[in-house]
Amino acid sequence: MTDQRPAPAPAAGLRARKKQRTRDALLRAALLLFIAQGYEETTVDEITDAVDVSQRTFFRYFANKEEVAFAVQDLVESHFVAALHSRPPAEGPFEAMRSAVLDAWDTVDEAISDLVPIDLYMRSYRLIESTPALLAVHLRRSTELEEQIARLIAEREGLDVDADPRPRVAVAAFTGVMRVTGRLWGQGEDISVATIRRMTEVYLDQIGPALAADWRRPA
Repeated sequence: MTDQRPAPAPAAGLRARKKQRTRDALLRAALLLFIAQGYEETTVDEITDAVDVSQRTFFRYFANKEEVAFAVQDLVESHFVAALHSRPPAEGPFEAMRSAVLDAWDTVDEAISDLVPIDLYMRSYRLIESTPALLAVHLRRSTELEEQIARLIAEREGLDVDADPRPRVAVAAFTGVMRVTGRLWGQGEDISVATIRRMTEVYLDQIGPALAADWRRPA
């Protein structure tokens, strides 16, 4: 009689899942500790103790604490870039970026839910905005993201990003608004996704009037 039992899962697949679970556990433990006691005050030993693994294991997955702090942010930024890639070609550059970021906020929970709860991400994002050492890194990373987006916009429009300044100018205006809304949102009491999405939409919609309108009131 033929044995109908399913074949066991490949050992390599089991090892990969175990490694992913360990990485995810380290990430969640690190973010919780950063939020509870501060980024700079948290040590790698405290993170590994929370997961009951060795320091060597931590460095197998992350180069340092900074990489852990920005791991979910990396995912969120990739989520936005993917949303921008998928925007209809007929949309203008600014309309595409606006729609992509609002769509990314609408679906961010789905994008990261397998990794961390949305509330933990939002609190970690606020931590980045309020921690000088992390904010400096965030600004540097934002510059790198700006260049990536500018090249994507130039590709959408069939332009040479190094010959035509418009993609970089448009992206600079867009990301400038992102930084403003992130900072103001981080200073507020409501740290929900709905609040930062609403602020983002309101501020983006003010770029045109802010640049084109005459602000002076009649005498």
